[in-house]
Amino acid sequence: MIRTTKEQILYATDGGLQVFRHYIPFAITPGKKFRNPLYDDRRASCFIYKVPQTSIYRVNDFGDPTCSGDCFWFVAALHDLDLQKDFPRILEKIIRDLSLSISLPECAPGSIRSQVESVPTLRPTPTLAEPAGRPYRIEEKAFDESECAYWRQYGITPNVLQRYGVRSLRSVRSETAEGKRYGFMSSTHEPLFGYVRKDYVKIYRPLSAARFVYGGRLPDIYTFGMEQLPQRDDMLFITGGEKDVMSLAAHGFHAICFNSETAEIDTSIIEMLVRRFRHVFFLYDADETGVKASTLRCEQFAAYNVLRIELPLAGTKAEKDISDYFRLGYSAEDFHHLITDRLEQLYTQTLMLLDSCEIDYRHPPDRSQTVIASRGVPLGTYDNLFCITGGEGTGKSNYVSALIAGTLLTEIPTPPPNLLGLEVTPNTSQKAVLHYDTEQSEYQLHRNVGKTLRRVGLDAMPTFYHPVFLAALSRKDRLQLIKDSLDLYHHRHGSIHLVVIDGIADLIRSANDEAESIAVVDELYRLAGIYHTCILCVLHFVPNGIKLRGHIGSELQRKSAAILSIEKDDNPALSVVKALKVRDGSPLDVPIMLFGWDKQQDMHVSRGEKSEEERERRKTAELSLIAREVFRERDRLSHDELLRLIMQTVEVKERTAKDYIRHMQESGLIEQQKDNHYTLKK
Repeated sequence: MIRTTKEQILYATDGGLQVFRHYIPFAITPGKKFRNPLYDDRRASCFIYKVPQTSIYRVNDFGDPTCSGDCFWFVAALHDLDLQKDFPRILEKIIRDLSLSISLPECAPGSIRSQVESVPTLRPTPTLAEPAGRPYRIEEKAFDESECAYWRQYGITPNVLQRYGVRSLRSVRSETAEGKRYGFMSSTHEPLFGYVRKDYVKIYRPLSAARFVYGGRLPDIYTFGMEQLPQRDDMLFITGGEKDVMSLAAHGFHAICFNSETAEIDTSIIEMLVRRFRHVFFLYDADETGVKASTLRCEQFAAYNVLRIELPLAGTKAEKDISDYFRLGYSAEDFHHLITDRLEQLYTQTLMLLDSCEIDYRHPPDRSQTVIASRGVPLGTYDNLFCITGGEGTGKSNYVSALIAGTLLTEIPTPPPNLLGLEVTPNTSQKAVLHYDTEQSEYQLHRNVGKTLRRVGLDAMPTFYHPVFLAALSRKDRLQLIKDSLDLYHHRHGSIHLVVIDGIADLIRSANDEAESIAVVDELYRLAGIYHTCILCVLHFVPNGIKLRGHIGSELQRKSAAILSIEKDDNPALSVVKALKVRDGSPLDVPIMLFGWDKQQDMHVSRGEKSEEERERRKTAELSLIAREVFRERDRLSHDELLRLIMQTVEVKERTAKDYIRHMQESGLIEQQKDNHYTLKK
């Protein structure tokens, strides 16, 4: 029988794990996330896990729920085969490709091919198990006014119900695990709702004794609300039920639930969630069961820093969960105050440390030895990193000071301030502006704050501006302080307009330590996404041609949306600003800006742009560097090889790399041979 052959394969391959490892072109570990090889997966949200009841391994993809299944489904998807019609071919391919000692019966009565109709269809859903589960039939209807009123008391609107796949049912027919048939009809006194999915339904009867019944087969890992989550954000709540998830969503919060408060939770899911959200809270019921379960989960996942929120409810049947909380008249703002209070408790030690590090502009510190430092403010976009780099004496500190000054304005004055030729979005909502300096002393930072305020005509420091000196702290404590205070000020001011880290290399032991460099840049990029802000990193390195030096430079070059380099001009009275990288476009098309000291205004001012001739000379010189680099190991390259190497060398997109190739040909740097291969022109 076909099931015998299938079971033989599963037995010989450790439940299908070896099949996954054979066809996935990189090493995988059960429970560890990786990028799904079935499509252009940009975020690692896919993992292999073992189903406890069957000991069969499956792949689950939270990034695309349609790309999930067992090893047979995976081979079918990988080779564009139909899981039902081509099942014999799938078995044959696995046996032959893995050299399994399993015989293949001929196509005869009782053989593999003649038994294909007996194979149940495995749809590509996250965790649909075999067999198909309990048969069921539901009859849907429109929501009536009494049903809408039921949901409305929790703030749940028809749009929210539609978004989460909730249906009003007229009737449901199914059977028990023992095969006994049963059915329900909706009525005014006993409404009937269904959480309808492709292969199962969870029936909700809110006013009945037996509130939940099921049709089909629930997934091995049942989650509600996962598909509606953003890729990254600040907070996520794990609640006790579907109604709680939707009530939170209706009030502007992200939430999911499992099948119950006592359901087991896989560690890999918590690991995935804490990568996507800064805070993961357990928000179970306020009764004894909920308190016990949430406390247990926080202990179980203590390594992931999950927290629990206690609701100010009596814990009785009438007031125990977040849905009741909103029904009783509490608002989203009230709930946010609960969260803020919880975080204030969490950051008690951080607040004490901040008090000792934050600049008090009204009380200048004692004068101490001056240390070279720089400032920064975003030139990129929210959710991204931006980098400014340059050597000593190039004017970085004045350039960065101008950027910060622009973010302290809540509206554009007339005439506008001199921001060295840049356009800086005013901080109309008075979001937090955070500046962390790893090199300067208290005295120098205080002095530079005064220069920044003077540039935009301010006499006092805005309450949302927080300059912090970190030179006195250890490197390990610096990064932790930045992470904690980001969260603190995000909630205190409602949002963050800009974060400046002046001296990013001082957050790690060595700028040439690859592991540390990758970790710190990844963490900052994650924080930029969570808080929807721009993080400006100042790197005190002189660029090496078209690339930044060191592993920290390489990581910033990969992750930053834009990179500006500040150098001294041929005229020593001027500094020149040029783009090394622009994510949306070519850096060669960005004007080369100039700035210098104006004695009359007693500050640095914009000196315009370099001429078109200068830009063309710069374009040719930098393209020559790129060409020599990509042809360093090979004399001849095909168009595809040349395109790929340019994209890897200078971290640009395909369209920009094609533009580089065209400019290289027009400038006579490379030439195309008769066989369409490219060579470096001597």
